[in-house]
Amino acid sequence: MPCALGRSGIRTAKREGDGATPRAVLPLRRVWWRGDRLKLPGTGLPMVRTAPDDLWCDAPDDRRYNRPVTAPCTVSHEAMWREDGLYDVVVELGWNDDPPIKGRGSAIFMHIARPGFLPTEGCVALRRRDMLRLLPRLGPNTRLRVGL
Repeated sequence: MPCALGRSGIRTAKREGDGATPRAVLPLRRVWWRGDRLKLPGTGLPMVRTAPDDLWCDAPDDRRYNRPVTAPCTVSHEAMWREDGLYDVVVELGWNDDPPIKGRGSAIFMHIARPGFLPTEGCVALRRRDMLRLLPRLGPNTRLRVGL
């Protein structure tokens, strides 16, 4: 399946804000989805229905770094509820989360691609139809291999 990767390519030494997709074998944690926009096919991964106040903390100095948070949030964060459709379906990838290391990068997701497969900020992005076709095949032992 074609995909879009980070604007800075694939890097082994991933850092917060560098725009790179990490060179790694990534476990799949859970699926986040906009239930108001689509009905998901079954998947073997845990599922979280997003709400308008769902955010992801990307502030390296915060104790909640690289973790989901809810609004209001006064530190740097990313909205999980987006109007552009990119996060209608998100597979949370296990990057720098066990435990998070300050500045090593946060929020590496597999999400819906922009038209034309424009680069991401470090995530992996697929066409919506490919994502929906892939979801039933994913489970707790599935891994995403990037650049290896």
